[in-house]
Amino acid sequence: MHAVTESAPFAGASATAWRRLRASRAARWSAGILGLMALLALAGPLLSPWSYDSLDWQHLALAPGSAGAHWLGTDRLGRDLLVRTLHGVRLSLWISVMASLVSLAVGVAWGAIAGFSGGRTDGWMMRTVDVLYALPYLFIVIVLGTLFSRNSLAALFVALGAVGWLTTARIVRGQAAALRGRDFVLAARALGLTTPQILWRHVIPNLLGPVLVYMLLVVPQMILYESFLSFLGLGVQEPHASLGNLILAGAQEMESAPWMLLVPAGFLVVLLLCLNTLGDALRDAFDPHES
Repeated sequence: MHAVTESAPFAGASATAWRRLRASRAARWSAGILGLMALLALAGPLLSPWSYDSLDWQHLALAPGSAGAHWLGTDRLGRDLLVRTLHGVRLSLWISVMASLVSLAVGVAWGAIAGFSGGRTDGWMMRTVDVLYALPYLFIVIVLGTLFSRNSLAALFVALGAVGWLTTARIVRGQAAALRGRDFVLAARALGLTTPQILWRHVIPNLLGPVLVYMLLVVPQMILYESFLSFLGLGVQEPHASLGNLILAGAQEMESAPWMLLVPAGFLVVLLLCLNTLGDALRDAFDPHES
């Protein structure tokens, strides 16, 4: 009975939070722009006569607005910049969302077990998190680069997930430790439920609010990580396009062909701005101190 009565306030709080989120104009605009960008990233390259690696030798380094079929111009090899940028948005979003889901799963499991167990188990699990936090991120990436091929997306996933789950684990650990002594958990123990059953049925569902908020804030962080690694040549490699290696190529041509930098950088700025705005709105919606 205690577990049932505890889930009702949680459901009510979630409904209130979603009403607050829908009432936020900034959240609605951000969600609309994100949806439009995702739709363009999925359908845009399919509707264009050019693919992300097609070469147009008659229009090399074509500026936006010039005569021809390339709306946002081309790069030095005659590749359509709009198509490559949309391909880069799609690849960066896919990598970042998948890495965020992996880090979320690992972080929630690790933090929930540590916070709910307490004692020595909590101690050594969180010290492991501290040790991983102390390692330089680029050092981890370089080590992983020796274990995988240079153009391996698996290496990129592992590199992004290697640090993405650490903050999630700390947040979930604190929430799980606070829930450990609640009445509905004690009632579940009295009914004979095992620790994994209590975690799965009662503890983790009550952590979904802050976890969802943090996940939405992790996605732009993962996009920045992926762009940073690709900018350094450690992420997505040619001929594939991501926002990071497009910005790297544009930076090398900034003086003679500034549109090669401004187009992917503009998409990256809008993408990060919308994700952060939506994440802040979601955090405010789930804030129990909001009136």
